[in-house]
Amino acid sequence: PHRRFDYRPKTDPYCQARYTFCPTGSAIPVMKEEDLIEVYRLQAPVWEFKYGDLLGHLKIMHDAVGFKSSLTGKNYTMEWYELFQLGNCTFPHLRPGMDAPFWCNQGAACFYEGIDDAHWKENGTLVLVTTISGRSMFNEMAKWVKYDNDTGIYYETWRVQASPDKQSTVWFDSYECSKFILRTYQKLADLGAVFKKIQTNYTSIILFSGEPIYLGNETSIFGPLGNKTLAAAIRDFYYPFKPHRTIGEFFVDLLKIIDRVILNHQFYLFYNLEYWFLPMKFPYLKIIYEEVPLPVGSKTSFGV
Repeated sequence: PHRRFDYRPKTDPYCQARYTFCPTGSAIPVMKEEDLIEVYRLQAPVWEFKYGDLLGHLKIMHDAVGFKSSLTGKNYTMEWYELFQLGNCTFPHLRPGMDAPFWCNQGAACFYEGIDDAHWKENGTLVLVTTISGRSMFNEMAKWVKYDNDTGIYYETWRVQASPDKQSTVWFDSYECSKFILRTYQKLADLGAVFKKIQTNYTSIILFSGEPIYLGNETSIFGPLGNKTLAAAIRDFYYPFKPHRTIGEFFVDLLKIIDRVILNHQFYLFYNLEYWFLPMKFPYLKIIYEEVPLPVGSKTSFGV
């Protein structure tokens, strides 16, 4: 499972985002008990602000949740995403003078006032899924969000499983925007929220692999007493995934990626601050848009 941490470390100044994380973020308000809060499912194509519906055709979607207070009439949006964009969360930087790959892979929750109706409706979804009370549900959810955000700090793009069969073993699960929304829905259900009977689908990017092989952490592989051969192999694997300045450079590195992942069945995964070797197998990678039903509450509180 995705590891929980005791605290969120400071980000390194080397990690820079092209687009500011949560630019209009605000504190989660405290709601009154008599307030009724409408909860909305929000979904739109990833990077819609730049590419429109392009990634929507591939069913690569971003998820969020919206709230509307009946007392004040104010709307709010809550989502979870990468601090330094998707590429930095998926692959590391190979910095000069540093043996170990350098990761800028933190993710975090963002809460802000307002719901951009046009953004969510035009190519995606904005639909009411439940109505909750102010103090006993919304405010309790807010406490859980702080816990979840403080302890689940690293973004993980990939789900890794044994085969395309729905019942196949999942070696590693992803930890991205949709998983945060699913955790939030489950928390609300456990607090007593009753969800509407509507179909809800989410995007997953899956790698297919035989049983993963544990390799070690940064110190055991790249430290003074580390495995220099393995360290060089990991750096060599990640090198073609760097940002590209020219089309020619991109295609040269794409051939290297195909050679390693598909022809030689190799992939190195960084998960919970540890490295794993994935013996890749057909169909290697797949993007799916799978249904995950809205939750039903349980007697055991989810999270804390």
